[in-house]
Amino acid sequence: MLRILTLSAFLLWSCNPKAQDTPKTDELTVEFSLPKKLKEVSGIVLSQDKNTIWAIEDQGNKNVVYGLDKQGKLITDVLVENAENNDWEDITKDTQGNIYLGDFGNNDNNRQNLAILKLDLKDASQKTTKAVQTTKFHYEGQTEFPPKKSNWLYDCEAFVEMNGNFYLFTKNRSKGFDGTFLVFQVPNKEGDFEAKLIGKLKLAGKYSDAAITSAAVNSTQDKVVLLTHKNIHALAGFTADNFNTSTIEKIPLNHNSQKEAVVFLDDKTLLIADEKDKDMGGNVFRFEFNSKAK
Repeated sequence: MLRILTLSAFLLWSCNPKAQDTPKTDELTVEFSLPKKLKEVSGIVLSQDKNTIWAIEDQGNKNVVYGLDKQGKLITDVLVENAENNDWEDITKDTQGNIYLGDFGNNDNNRQNLAILKLDLKDASQKTTKAVQTTKFHYEGQTEFPPKKSNWLYDCEAFVEMNGNFYLFTKNRSKGFDGTFLVFQVPNKEGDFEAKLIGKLKLAGKYSDAAITSAAVNSTQDKVVLLTHKNIHALAGFTADNFNTSTIEKIPLNHNSQKEAVVFLDDKTLLIADEKDKDMGGNVFRFEFNSKAK
């Protein structure tokens, strides 16, 4: 299990009037502000050489992957020529550096065209790319589109790739929210699959504490972090086919904003991005895990 973390430096003086509590100013480090044109970043991932941060936006935005340098400067817009942005909600890569888009945003739990797209995206010199593999899927257990509002568990904004499979962590939009989320496994292959239910777990707290907006996996693939607006939740102890064995450590960020994207910079460091919302957001934060021994 991840150890208690300490973080340093100064954040923003501004606060969100919609926030449930007043953000503290000593828990996160602002790495950089996002370019003004990127107001609704929904996922970030590092290139294999770690020199480029690839970013996407969600529904209503262009079918473009944006390349940023490590200082947050926009260096390229890469058009995905053969794919529509139905609702791109997360982006990840495998250990070989292949990039995948999660076109599975499903706010109303009624979509039947869910897909993960593998991109021919190699480096920041590209101006276009194509989806070279389409993994279509539907959820095991969902028979109504939409189901009753008490069972709106089939939205997704978070996934990772591990050992030839995708792992999806759903966002609870149910009436009577209680922090429950589902974990599904989908093979990393071309085709149309039933996503296998391999976990039903619960995060503590209200919607801003426990509604999952992004996921990332460390280099040894034994820890997955789930992002919410106010917290990081670190999962460990899972197996390839069973996440019900997971231990979950809730790590408060003491800051409430619309955080939508997370990636490991290295195994002790995360980058976290939030959306721009009037007077707040539009930043990428650095998050350092404390490695001091007990």
